[in-house]
Amino acid sequence: MGNEFPLRVGISARLRAGVAAATGSQRKDVLGAERGLVDLVVALGALPLILVHSSASSTAAALAAAAIDQADALLLQGGSDVSPHWYGGAVASADPGRDEFELALLRAALAQGKPVLGICRGCQLLNVAHGGSLTADLAPTATAPRLHDDPARYDEHAHAIELRRDGLLARQYGVVDGWVTSAHRQGIDRLGDGLVAEAWCREDGLIEAVRRVDGWAVGVQWHPEFHVARPSLLPAAPLFQAFLGAARVQPARAHG
Repeated sequence: MGNEFPLRVGISARLRAGVAAATGSQRKDVLGAERGLVDLVVALGALPLILVHSSASSTAAALAAAAIDQADALLLQGGSDVSPHWYGGAVASADPGRDEFELALLRAALAQGKPVLGICRGCQLLNVAHGGSLTADLAPTATAPRLHDDPARYDEHAHAIELRRDGLLARQYGVVDGWVTSAHRQGIDRLGDGLVAEAWCREDGLIEAVRRVDGWAVGVQWHPEFHVARPSLLPAAPLFQAFLGAARVQPARAHG
């Protein structure tokens, strides 16, 4: 029988923190991924591997290297804020283990030439890893209330973007503008070295997507997995097809 899922996509796990005052299983931390993201990866013919981090930060680098060895591509999903600690601030991370693990995953994937797709937090992490910075809270300077983040509406909240006319995303989508979901409190401030902006918010000019000049690494502030079966938004498939297409052209690797 042939391999129905020839590509392995490593998805960094997000944390649902346990609540000490809760009862039963709600007291326990859980690591995982949003169902829609997993379903999208599977629908496009790849095997999702959920890459989990340990609470022991000393294992981050070794664990990340071993995980990337078993994956053909890396997907950094959304979740908690990236700590300002990583771009010159003093605020501690809500999930320091995830920050360290994902930065190690990213370094390992880039070193091995494996494609990387960063979604929301993942886009911000890609920028920080290249020496860029973030605005920790966009709300005080937003041109409109809840422009980029409306917790009550979450995946229903959207705004318009403009794509770089000569960019990878414009070529892949076949358009130069569109509507995307928006659920991020942080945003890119200083663009990282070796990155170019691929999209901007139409209303305030905030960078909404970035691309690494060297190799295949792209970050988007929106959640493509929330766009499935929503024709008013940019479709999810073109971006993921480009991501998986880049993984397919990598040299064949033997997975243990």
